[in-house]
Amino acid sequence: MLIHANKQSIELPDHSTGRELVEQLKLTAPEQAIALKRSGKILDLSTTLHEGDDVTLLSFEDPEGKEVFWHTSAHVLAQAVLRLWPEALPTIGPPIEHGFYYDFANLKVSDADLESIEQEVQKIVQENYRPERQEFKNRQAALDAFGSNPYKKELIEGFEEGIFSAYRQGEFFDLCRGPHLPALGKIKAFKVLKTSGAYWRGDQDREMLTRIYAISFPDRKLLKEYLFVLEEAKKRDHKVLGPKLGLFSLKEEGPGMPFIHPKGMVLWNRLVEFWRELHQHAGYVEIKTPQLMSQDLWEMSGHWKHYRQNMYAFAIEERGFAIKPMNCPGCMLYFRSDTHSYRELPLRVAELGHVHRHEASGALNGLFRVRSFHQDDAHIFMRPGDIKHEILAILQLVEKTYSTFGLPYRLELSTRPTDSIGTDEDWTLATNGLKNALDEWGQPYRINEGDGAFYGPKIDIHIRDTLGRSWQCGTIQLDMALPEKFHLEYMDSDGIAKRPIMLHRAIFGSVERFFGILIEHFAGKFPLWLSPLPIRIMTVADRHADYAKEVAKTIQATGLLCDIDDSSESVGKKVRNAQLMQINYMLTVGDQEQERRDVSLRTRDNVVHGSIELSHFVSSVQKELKTKAFVSPFTETSSKEKT
Repeated sequence: MLIHANKQSIELPDHSTGRELVEQLKLTAPEQAIALKRSGKILDLSTTLHEGDDVTLLSFEDPEGKEVFWHTSAHVLAQAVLRLWPEALPTIGPPIEHGFYYDFANLKVSDADLESIEQEVQKIVQENYRPERQEFKNRQAALDAFGSNPYKKELIEGFEEGIFSAYRQGEFFDLCRGPHLPALGKIKAFKVLKTSGAYWRGDQDREMLTRIYAISFPDRKLLKEYLFVLEEAKKRDHKVLGPKLGLFSLKEEGPGMPFIHPKGMVLWNRLVEFWRELHQHAGYVEIKTPQLMSQDLWEMSGHWKHYRQNMYAFAIEERGFAIKPMNCPGCMLYFRSDTHSYRELPLRVAELGHVHRHEASGALNGLFRVRSFHQDDAHIFMRPGDIKHEILAILQLVEKTYSTFGLPYRLELSTRPTDSIGTDEDWTLATNGLKNALDEWGQPYRINEGDGAFYGPKIDIHIRDTLGRSWQCGTIQLDMALPEKFHLEYMDSDGIAKRPIMLHRAIFGSVERFFGILIEHFAGKFPLWLSPLPIRIMTVADRHADYAKEVAKTIQATGLLCDIDDSSESVGKKVRNAQLMQINYMLTVGDQEQERRDVSLRTRDNVVHGSIELSHFVSSVQKELKTKAFVSPFTETSSKEKT
């Protein structure tokens, strides 16, 4: 029979499986041929192939391949735990963005136990089991197999009708839809990372379970690289660096609601100024809508039904109100406040809106997961023929924004979820509109089936920081439901009132979260244009204070920020303090500098450049500021001293 695989046509005997295909293509390395994809479905390599099948063999490089690799590894982790603690009750063990975890009831472990678990994992991997799939004829058969475990029983009873399946590797048998690795021997590196508590099904009213996190790779080198990034990430942790650099703080009095400090506000305002400048050039108007609006509004928008559990709501004078979790309904009211002609479209409306969303206290994470944040929203009202052009224009804005921070990105198209509103026709039109624009943009993108918003498909934009970590920030969502719900209209060229199509979009996503990402991306060493304090003038002795003030006045007159350290500390201590605060430029003034009317320059990377004319320094730094450069103009200057 003829099979099409990885853009090749392969002849195989009838009834061959994915394993025979892999062997013929010689894709047997640990990172290769983890599973196969046919008609959009990920399957085991033991799957029987048929004449004319078009399949893709997934490797560890593919996101779906990683998920299979890590889900199988989660089973290995659970098997090891049960060998060491037979009374433990396994619950669920999904892959996550980096690795996987498994939750257990009736288990108590500490960090001291992690090494023992790893050793048991290695034994299981060396036994090299081939995970075997077993399908049950019905729900009752699955309950007969797993009903003694109350957690598995609850899962089975909650599943929709369909195929109930489990996988066996050696003595370990677990409820699972699969797929799995063809053999455990592909797991060449495994690290148990940490343990924590977790509520069953994320419900704080349910039992507390023991969660064990781990990660695995098909190559030891990949694990070594990952652990290096993990260690480097600890040094860059924004929850440590932010307060240390005086940028922000988090208080028990306002959990999940950051306090931005004066130095943090410098960076914040730079971000907002940059955002406004880009949007003005791109033809957007800016609005501001209320934070508190009536329950009636949220019922009309659909948020009350689909998002109520994440909203802060209360009554005022016996009338229901809620703090906005999203800016969209307010913008709908803005559009509806006037009549519109087709000549105004596309109408691009931006809002840097302050929103609040309820997050469980255990989910809060510095600036990355908060309850109060500012969303850089925009809503674009347009005619159907504008869809592709407007999405391409947004992608150009995305490119300008992220490239300014040195952040590469990738795109994902998410399609209709099970819980959604709108007609099939609307969803088809919206999804095809996004897909056609992405195809024309020309960059590769991934399709996430069923992961769209409840009101429309979306393009998610994932940036990659300097450590190679991925962050989902920007999003573009096509929505025909809200204009319908709010009865939005424009007068078309034929004199007939018509419904506009609308795009939601954000690029920073959350300004707070983007702030946190930048702290870690730059490790607190911000480029000059973002720096909370780019220049510090340091005196050698008290007699140089007046000259230091003259220098500061000259610098500040150009719009640059600077301060003076005229304390009684030694110059070495002053330099050390400035470096700890990640100040870009340190200017020392002493007898010689005062006499020559210049300064002695030292850069943040601890390179001493020596005497420099103040006018030359200022003009160079002004250019650096204006161009939003990453690299200092003094970086390549040969140093006189490096300590």
